[in-house]
Amino acid sequence: MIRSTNALRAAALAGAVALVLTACGSDDGGGSDETDASADASPLIIGTLLPQTGTLAYLGPPEIAGVELAVQEINEAGGVLGADVEVENADSSDADHAEVATQSVTDLLSKDVQVIIGAASSSVTLNVVDDITGAEVVQISPANTATSLSGYSPFYFRTAPPDTVQGAALANLITGDGHSNIGILVFNDDYGTSLRDVVKATVEEAGATVTYGNAGEEFDPAASSFSGDVTALLATSPDAIVILAFEQTKLIIPELIAAGVDPTTLYLVDGNTADYSADFEPGTLEGAQGTIPGAFPSTEFQAKLKELNPDLTDYAYAPESYDATILAALAAVKGGGTDGPTIQENLASVSGADGGTEVSTFADGVAALEAGDDIHYVGQAGTGSFNEDNDPSSASIGVYKFDASNKPVFVKGQEGEVPES
Repeated sequence: MIRSTNALRAAALAGAVALVLTACGSDDGGGSDETDASADASPLIIGTLLPQTGTLAYLGPPEIAGVELAVQEINEAGGVLGADVEVENADSSDADHAEVATQSVTDLLSKDVQVIIGAASSSVTLNVVDDITGAEVVQISPANTATSLSGYSPFYFRTAPPDTVQGAALANLITGDGHSNIGILVFNDDYGTSLRDVVKATVEEAGATVTYGNAGEEFDPAASSFSGDVTALLATSPDAIVILAFEQTKLIIPELIAAGVDPTTLYLVDGNTADYSADFEPGTLEGAQGTIPGAFPSTEFQAKLKELNPDLTDYAYAPESYDATILAALAAVKGGGTDGPTIQENLASVSGADGGTEVSTFADGVAALEAGDDIHYVGQAGTGSFNEDNDPSSASIGVYKFDASNKPVFVKGQEGEVPES
């Protein structure tokens, strides 16, 4: 289960006494001045703006667990600048319920959070990012992929790569499987159209054709039926079909299968590569493939997440959420302050943008900073350091294949560089 905000804060407050951590906040590694300054620093309060309801609610549990695990490890290592990290959880819902995220951001800002982890949906972020960054609060999304968010604001970062990486990897997977006429069912959403544009450009560069799903052929994400869209797509005789959608996928798949589409010609993405064992008859999606940005979580990392939430079945974006939290905490330690501007100024540096000693845990990062070293945090997601657009400079894209029970099984990872805008 997702733990409540009150439970998290109670745990944090209970452990926040008499832990003094010497912090190195300057590039020259000075010691006592930063230590004295940290004594006056406010506790780091991290807000989460992640989906507890709506079409992406299945992503919420692993993302929230990733944040919780990071906070647990940070506090076990002494906290940030002598105080335990506190967490305030809030629901982002989805773009069809924009008012939920707007109210959640208002609530989080009223609680003096210095960092917000989220949202999962790019469209949700585009609705609230100005309110967050305008307040000089750092926003780090573990899952946003829309290309329009690259370099959006000095206070906006993401630990997931933009669609330029996933789109290219997906397109190369499709053409590598021998397909040359690709139909795309894409919903009219910033996430969908951004990813569609990259897929289209990449497959066309490889000599393939997009038969359906070009500009002007998107479907309404709020529609109650997609039979007309499926009929229009199939009329173009594609030999592979890409589905760029969220919850709508549960209505689209039965339409395609009923029309005789071979599931091995179906390709999904991070927004819908999920466990459908409870939704479809066995074998419905067997052989279909999907992509999810990020390295596949290790067995050890999965076990730690399940200790916090035994009900976890998906792990998508848990590594990215964990890394976002660790990076924010390390940036506060390096800068000697927990305010948003200090964290913003130091995030790229602790991610490795300036080089430095490689570290993989918060505790090791703090030790290196105290020794006066620059650090390069190498996290669970396997992404590169932040570039000039505050995107990860490189990332792994996981390729998954659905088994007979309609569950996605990890097959391989594909590395990709992230171009700067």
